[in-house]
This record gives sequence, C-alpha cells and structure tokens, in this order.
Amino acid sequence: MASASRRLSAQRLRALGLPAVAAAVLAVLATGCTTATSPALPQPSASAGGLPGAPAASAVSLPETGSTLLFPLLRSWASAYHQLFPQVTISTAETGSGAGITAASDGTATIGASDAYLSSGNLVSDPRLLNIPLAISAQQVDYNLPGLAPGVHLQLTGSVLAGMYSGSITSWNDQAIASLNPGVRLPAIRVVPLHRAESSGDTFLFSSYLATSDPAWNGAIGYGTTVAWPHVSGALAEEGNSGMVAGCRATPGCVAYIGISYLTQALAAGLGEAQLRNASGNFELPTAGSISAAASSVVSLLPANETISMVNGPAATGYPIVNYEYAIVSSVQPSAVRARDLKAFLHWAMTTGNSARFLDQVRFEPLPADVVTLADAQIASIR
Repeated sequence: MASASRRLSAQRLRALGLPAVAAAVLAVLATGCTTATSPALPQPSASAGGLPGAPAASAVSLPETGSTLLFPLLRSWASAYHQLFPQVTISTAETGSGAGITAASDGTATIGASDAYLSSGNLVSDPRLLNIPLAISAQQVDYNLPGLAPGVHLQLTGSVLAGMYSGSITSWNDQAIASLNPGVRLPAIRVVPLHRAESSGDTFLFSSYLATSDPAWNGAIGYGTTVAWPHVSGALAEEGNSGMVAGCRATPGCVAYIGISYLTQALAAGLGEAQLRNASGNFELPTAGSISAAASSVVSLLPANETISMVNGPAATGYPIVNYEYAIVSSVQPSAVRARDLKAFLHWAMTTGNSARFLDQVRFEPLPADVVTLADAQIASIR
C-alpha cells in the first residue's frame, strides 16, 4: 500500500452520497490465536475451476507475513493445514499490512496478509500482485474509562472520533460525546488517542471511516496505511494490535482502534467497546449479524479483482468498519510446483478454512459464495 494518505473527492461525495462512498468511491481511488488441536480435521473441499484440491507430494515452505489482525487466523490455518499435509509448512509473522504487501512484492514472502486492498501505486510498481479475500473481518473502537458503569457501550461517530484524533475534543465529558450518550456519566478525563506506529491495514480502515464521516478530516488528513497523524498532546503510537490493547490498558482515557480478532483480549484488559454510527445513522456493535449485513450489502458491487471498501456501506443494520482480509500474492511464482501448492492452500482457506471451527475463534465471518467464485478465478490465474 502506498504510504501517502488519500482523500475522497468532494464532488463524488456529493454525487454518490455517504452510503455509497465506501463501496464505490474508495474502490475507484484504490484501483488498485490458538493452535488447532481437534483430531478430526476438516478435509479439503473439491477443487473448483481447475484448482488443485491438494498440494504436491514434495516438501514445500510457504512463508507468510503481514496483518496482525489476520495473524491469529492464519496461524490456526497453518497448523491445521500442516496436520492435513505434513509436507507443507506455512510460517506466519505479524509485521503489519504494509510490510506484508512489500514482502509479497519483493518475494521475501509467498503470502502477504493485509486488511487493506492494493492501491493503484502498488499495482503500478508490481502489476503481478493480486489481492484475494480470505474472510470477512471488522475493527472495533475501544477505550479505557475508569468509573464507567459495566456493560455500557458508548456511542461514537466518525466525526467525534476525528475530533478526538485531531485534538479538537480533549476531554471525555466534552459535549460532543455527552450529547451522543444521554444519561451516561462521563469522567472529566483527558482523551489520549492511540494509533499504530507501523504501516497498518487497521490504520487504513480506521482512517477510511474518519474520511467518509468527516469532511474536515478527509480534506486535511485523508486515509491510508499510514497517515500524518495530527500532533495531539499525549497521543501514543503502538506496534500491532497486541500493542494497542496493552497501551490502552495502561492508559486511562485512551481511545484506540483494534482488530476484531483481539476483542477477547481487549475485554480481558477491561477496555470498553464502542457502538459506532453507520451511514444510515444507526449505532452498531461489531456482531456477527452487523458484520454480515455490511458485507452482504456490497457483494453485487464487487469487481473482478475484488478491490473494494466496505467501510460505511449502505446496510441499515451494518457495522461501519468492515473489511475483507486479503492474501496479497504474486500471480507469477518461481515454479509450477510452488504455484500449485499456493493455489491449493488459498482455495482450502476460503472454503474449508471458512468454517466456524476456525472463524469463531477470531470473530470473523465467512465469505459469500459469489466472493469465493471471484477469488477462485483470481487464484486460477497464478502460475
């Protein structure tokens, strides 16, 4: 992903309306865990469109690196796949989406994991790259507010979060927050925004939500895997989702964007989870239903290369920060055997790997059948 942040066209915002921004405008701009232990492992699904149903018999290593949000699931998949096919070893690393894209492009990894789709800049620098959806994920917004009643989910909007990250909203009892949460006693504690230190798909998703919600943020900051964060007193930069959880836990008054696969850790750390306002004006938590509703509403808009944003999509009950988790791979592999083994694993991940046994651990949702069909067509092009 190109490091420069991008901004949404004001003309397109007016023409399309906010609900269509994520599904159309961002797509145009982009043209661009635990180890599985069950003894009864799922078997590979039947091959589709000429895709191999199993890897070759020879030993192979498929190194993966990138997204910390996708890391717990990929680690679980790698373990299960190795039990099915001991000749295949998939190493995994959580280095951030930007590093994953770079590694897939320069050949230091076979699979680059990313929460963000490829930008036009990525595709210009390496037109061989493909972004292949593996599952549906979401991003939560968490906070550390001592004294807040248990079970309270503060309601927040993209505009209010933009104010908190830009420094115009400095206290949790600010009227802009209080007006969204009538009856909730908010502490007079300083807002401490946390953001990712490295190039991150989580930053891409969160800044996309701010950009589609707040014209001032869109005009000044935009969105990207890295952005020029405003200088806010006390703001902290953290490495990875685990760093965001730990940093927020240690910082009363924090607000942080954290991948849904770390929700269990965030709740165990005593962090609160916000309800976010979607493009229809409704406040939603990232539940299975709200994530699926958001994803289903844009399936018909998905292009063949599956480069699309689902942020602030049109579903009335949809959670506003939803995304595909992508495998970034080169369509040209060093050998026919490596290409076959990569295709076999990717197809397994989208089908057998999309079962509840794997996805429920990380609170992801399975790909719709139409998305699997498009992804299989991309996988088939790998050679």
